This record gives sequence, C-alpha cells and structure tokens, in this order.
Amino acid sequence: MMADTLIDEPQVAQPAAEGPQEAIARCVATVMRSRRATRAFKAQPLRREVVEAILQDAAFAPSGANIQPWRVHVLSGAVKNALTDVLVAASRAGTAPARQHFPEPLPDTYRARLMDFGARYYASLGIDRNDTPARTRQTERNYDFFGAPVGLIFSIDRRLKPHSWIDLGLFAQNVMLAAKARGIDTCPQVAFAQFHAPIAEHLHMSPDEVTAFGMSMGYGDPEAEVNRAAMPRERVQDFARFSGFAG
Repeated sequence: MMADTLIDEPQVAQPAAEGPQEAIARCVATVMRSRRATRAFKAQPLRREVVEAILQDAAFAPSGANIQPWRVHVLSGAVKNALTDVLVAASRAGTAPARQHFPEPLPDTYRARLMDFGARYYASLGIDRNDTPARTRQTERNYDFFGAPVGLIFSIDRRLKPHSWIDLGLFAQNVMLAAKARGIDTCPQVAFAQFHAPIAEHLHMSPDEVTAFGMSMGYGDPEAEVNRAAMPRERVQDFARFSGFAG
C-alpha cells in the first residue's frame, strides 16, 4: 500500500528555457533533494573555518521574535572521542533513562513508515532485524558520530516553549543544507537526547540547557551501502490540501 503513495528518488524538473531565478531554484532544489542522513564517513578531516561558515549561514534561520534559541557544541578530535567513550559506557551500563521517541500506539500511517525505514536501513547494513546484538552494535555507532570527523550537540533552554523547539529544528535544517551545498554530509541523531546527563557533565552545560539531538558532519563514504539506501518521500498530493486556486 505504501509503495503506491511514496516516491523513492524525486527528480528536479529541467525547464526548457531557464532564467536566472529558475537556475537558483533548481540549485536549491538539488541541494535539498540530495541531502540524506549519512551513516558512514571518510576519515577526511573537516576544517574549523568551514564548520563556522556553515553555522553562520544557518544562523539566518527564522525564530519567533528573533530570540534565536539554538545552541551548538561542536566537537572534534580528542574531545569528540572522549564523549563517545562516555556515551558508549553509559549505554552499556543501562544508566540512561528510557526515552520513547514516538507515542504508543503509533498511528498506523506512521507505523508503516517506521517499519519501512527499519527494513531498508537494516537491509543496507546486512543486519537481520531479529539480530539484537548486531542492532545494538549499530546503535552504538551513533555515539561515535558514525566515524564523522565532527560531531555537533544541539541544545536549547529547557524553559522555552514548543515553538522555540521548532525554531531549533529550522536552524538544524539550515545547517544540513549549508553543509550539503559545500559537499559535506550530515546525519541528525535523536539518539543523543536520552544521554543528556552525561553529555551535560562532559560539556559543562548550564543547568537550564537540555540536549535536543546530535549531528554527524563530514564527507560521506559513497561506497557504503547504508549511504545508498533510498528513503521514500510522500507525494505532495498526499500530504497537502490546496484551496482557493484557479484551475
């Protein structure tokens, strides 16, 4: 049923006669459509000034009343590796509080997409979905930022309302697009959220700061099957309702 309503690899339309604005739109569309969650990275380092430029571009994201609620901890080298060690240890010790990312029961539409993702993801890794040890080892790859040279921890003031969390999401999307426009890959990761306590201690966060998610950043390995797994998108006519248009 889902295969009838989803598209795997949407293509950017090629107009017959393209003006400057159309060329810009096509370029932006190409960046958006080529961005994907990358889970295998090359060892190639990423310079600090490049990451700073990405974050500066991303900072033009909108936010309610321009409060700009995002905070980012940018990690590399020994600091990133030390955090990885802390999180792997916490994961294996089972000391992190359980965190449920989706409600139960999850509505059927969303559960179908979740199951489809799992099937595609683990198949790309050659992992049987019933192989719990292998799945656990893959989950731990999150805490190593999938081997990326740069890891980002996104946080926000816990006193803010849900609208400000939307602003944080808009900023994070800008980060991913600004990176992709430079040929740099990313992976947003909610897996970090449940480990706020050890992350906050390691990064010396203020008491009002809370971990929202993490992100891997670097140059993806194009040969890795996990980076080739197609993740379908719903068609516009399936999620949007148009009213008041002529024709």
